[in-house]
Amino acid sequence: MTDWHTRAIIYQIDTALFYDLNGDGCGDIAGIAAKLRYIRRMGATVIWITPFYLTPFLDEGYDVSDHLQVDPRFGKLADIIAFIEQARELGMQVIIELLIQHTSDAHPWFQQARRNPASPYRDYYLWSDSDDDDTPPMFPGVEESIWTWDDEAGQYYRHMFYRHEPDLNLTSPAVLKEIENIILFWLKLGVSGFRLDAASHLTTQAGNGDEKKGLWILEHMRRLIEEHNPDAILLGEVDVEVEAYQDYFGNNDRLNLVLNFWLNKYFYVSLARKSARPLRNAVKKMIVPPDSCCFANWLRNHDELDLEGISQKDKQFVLDTFAPDEEMNEEMNVYQRGIRRRLAPMLNGDLKRLAFCHAVLFSLPGVPVMRYGDEIGMGDDLDLEERYAVRTPMQWAGSQGGGFSAADPEKFIAPIIDRGPYRYQKINVADSLLHRNSLLHRIIDIANTRSEFPEIAVAPFRLLTIDSDAVLGIYYETEERSILTFVNFSDQPVQFSVKGIRNTTWTACLADKRYDDALVCGKTVELSLGGYGYRWFWTHRSALR
Repeated sequence: MTDWHTRAIIYQIDTALFYDLNGDGCGDIAGIAAKLRYIRRMGATVIWITPFYLTPFLDEGYDVSDHLQVDPRFGKLADIIAFIEQARELGMQVIIELLIQHTSDAHPWFQQARRNPASPYRDYYLWSDSDDDDTPPMFPGVEESIWTWDDEAGQYYRHMFYRHEPDLNLTSPAVLKEIENIILFWLKLGVSGFRLDAASHLTTQAGNGDEKKGLWILEHMRRLIEEHNPDAILLGEVDVEVEAYQDYFGNNDRLNLVLNFWLNKYFYVSLARKSARPLRNAVKKMIVPPDSCCFANWLRNHDELDLEGISQKDKQFVLDTFAPDEEMNEEMNVYQRGIRRRLAPMLNGDLKRLAFCHAVLFSLPGVPVMRYGDEIGMGDDLDLEERYAVRTPMQWAGSQGGGFSAADPEKFIAPIIDRGPYRYQKINVADSLLHRNSLLHRIIDIANTRSEFPEIAVAPFRLLTIDSDAVLGIYYETEERSILTFVNFSDQPVQFSVKGIRNTTWTACLADKRYDDALVCGKTVELSLGGYGYRWFWTHRSALR
């Protein structure tokens, strides 16, 4: 199982929103287990689930009040163990959230800390007699400061995120011991790894405000994990400048996988401009991860589409393209960083373009991450606040409640989308499975093809020289075989020339439609692609001799 993560196709699930098996209106762990065969059918080999720990649920479970208990609304500890075992029987690994940057203010640690300045738990959190700090909060417009006064404690406490999520003091040996206990507890129960929430913020906290000095905490956790399960991994949420990603991989002694915010942002610039150039230039600037490490790429996650760090001109162009309604623009924008919309509404439900986006995702260097519901083109609910617009129940069927739960929809933990073009009666898994040309079947085809070519995650690659700005071509080459991927960011068909392809016999393995021309090698290769088209080819090493 060594380096299984480099061969991964990850499917991300919101625990509360995927499937409610017991009929109480809230998704649960047993519900995810009941849908494992569906997940595996899409080619997924790894399931990443959002928090299921004891929680007041003010931040979809990211506000943890006990890291070692399963919240009753999600099930019992036995459900987690059974889910992990059942997933493994189907050839899938399970990774869970590791939330150590903050806790809920309902956590017993914080409650004891605020009551008594002499309590050993006081040092678990960050306190100050002043709120004189110009560090911007993570959620501007929602939080005005990262410091909040606590009457009971008689001091300000720090919270980079919401005020009900006080930051932990990661320089405290006692806190570090608690973190070790959390990691070991879940490793013993069989998880295959952790998605490290807010990794760049926690390294800053661990370094007393110095991000680089705080990288020690990643090495500490990696050593601990490897001592107890050498195959378990750390996937980090890291939104930094592209050169700084190297710090988070280290020498393969920090994170195994890093979520690639860099490529995600420029993918949307290319998508908006209908040109591969922005993404091509971004790929050129990517660092090369150490052996056994790689990036994780995605189209949309459970937060806003983050556009920080790109030029103001590019950012505005993406906003104008994908959040164009002037009256709705403010509602579509969140935290002054990006767009709080799902992919399908941003593309007006265009199936060809949505399939193309997944073809791009699966062709990029690294492992792909699919977000639940994107495979059927689920929409968003802009009536919900902040990031909750993209956090709605999975739409399984056209029956009442969308097949998510047998409960009265009024009791659902979040409203299901029941009106407009993305309503569950129109967009759902059951109907998608019945129609061979549906988005779901196209993505199943793309994902299962990608599962046959795990080299894409870690193989040496080069960008192909192409005479069309619309086309991105990537050449992956290993000792055993080589893979070519082409994607057309334009809505118009293109004829293009490619240089630098080895003269051998290439076999077509994926395409958006039937093409009349074949890949015939020479000094220059001539190919065609339909609007938002994609084509992949491969050859075995023996054919190169």
